[in-house]
Amino acid sequence: MPAMTAEASEPAAGEQRQDPPAAPAGPGRLIRRSRRFPLITRDTARPEGGGRAAPGAAPAPARQWPLLAVMGGVGLGLLIVALDAFRAGTVLIGLSLLAGAFFRWALPEVGMLAVRSRFTDMLTYGLLGAAIVLLSLMAQPDPWVSIPFLDDVVHFTVR
Repeated sequence: MPAMTAEASEPAAGEQRQDPPAAPAGPGRLIRRSRRFPLITRDTARPEGGGRAAPGAAPAPARQWPLLAVMGGVGLGLLIVALDAFRAGTVLIGLSLLAGAFFRWALPEVGMLAVRSRFTDMLTYGLLGAAIVLLSLMAQPDPWVSIPFLDDVVHFTVR
């Protein structure tokens, strides 16, 4: 019998073992039973761009600088909000998330800032960052940005 591969390993509890189809097996040859994804996921793949942002010999903070830059900006924004400068702090938080979206777009490797696929990360960081910045600029009292149709929406829904 040919050597077993990861896909042709022992069946899980409750599954029946199926032998792979007869195929010439040689050294280094992968034997697959099906092109379908397995029913039970045994591991996950790293997201694209999830490698180190600096060489492996660099210290840990240097390898994760994109994530630390975004988290540092969010932390500083939260500190500014705690010191009673709400608008400036929340704008900084939103800009930090927008910077995360930019890092995810521009850099080939961003370390642990990569959570999902590149597109999903950019969309998530970008939309959340833009929403936080826009909402903080529209916050009362004395909003810096006024969007006229939103006043009509609020008056219509709050009546």
